[in-house]
Amino acid sequence: MVAKVKINSKSDYYARERRAGYLFVLAPILGFFLFSLVPLIVSLYAGFTDWTSIGTPDFIGIDNFKEMVSDANFWKAMFNTVFMMIGIPIGLIIALGLALAMNRKVFGVKTFRVIYYIPVISSIAAISILWRWVYNGDYGLLNQILSIFGVKGPNWLNNETTVKPAIMAMTVWKGLGTSMLLYLAGIQSIPRSYNEAAQIDGANALQIFKHITMPMLKPVTFYMIITGVIGGSQMFIEPSIMVDNGGVNYSAATIVYYLWNKAFKNYQMRYACAVGWVLAIAIFILTFIQFKHSGDQLFES
Repeated sequence: MVAKVKINSKSDYYARERRAGYLFVLAPILGFFLFSLVPLIVSLYAGFTDWTSIGTPDFIGIDNFKEMVSDANFWKAMFNTVFMMIGIPIGLIIALGLALAMNRKVFGVKTFRVIYYIPVISSIAAISILWRWVYNGDYGLLNQILSIFGVKGPNWLNNETTVKPAIMAMTVWKGLGTSMLLYLAGIQSIPRSYNEAAQIDGANALQIFKHITMPMLKPVTFYMIITGVIGGSQMFIEPSIMVDNGGVNYSAATIVYYLWNKAFKNYQMRYACAVGWVLAIAIFILTFIQFKHSGDQLFES
């Protein structure tokens, strides 16, 4: 009889523990359904309606998507977004060079690591305002430096030709800290015995870098390319702060800026939902291609 009471008590204890566990799990599940899944479904339906976010949406089929294809600003925003992604490989190359330099045992190397990481933890809004001042055509720091060498710099952010490279350079600079630390961690995780064996076989520094360091850093590079493409596709704060109204002839507007402009300035929420789904599908396709191509090679190696 005593043993039976103990079993029941133990069973009650496990039941209470399960209920407590379910309650802890319930919060994120409800959050996902309320703030992710439901808005996702609503936005999908809204993309096929005539809806301003107020009132009852009227189903209009694919008219929003037809309007999108015929809008020149949509294609400009798509081109600008893709163009600025050129900064991803540039940033990775610079970050790898910095990681190799920071891997050396020299005086003050930890201080330099901190300095390079400061932009990462700084507010993107504050950084954008700072670089808007740097790029100012009249009194900006960059043009003042160029004037020392007798070069008259352009008005970087109000020039259709220079605005995209200018914003791209800022994003590369801001992301260097993260990429550098990831590469540094990858370099330091390579077993020293690999390099020592290669040196015994007569390999020089370039051969060690090409045949040992780079292949061992493939997972890090793959991760940063994936996250870089996803993040670059959603760039919004930089162009919205650094330039006004998408720049001259819409030369700096990204696809997310275009979406925001349609949703919250023109009150075309239905159109913005359609743009959002096109962007989501494009990101999914790009990510799938990268996983299929680079991922297969990564796992094969």
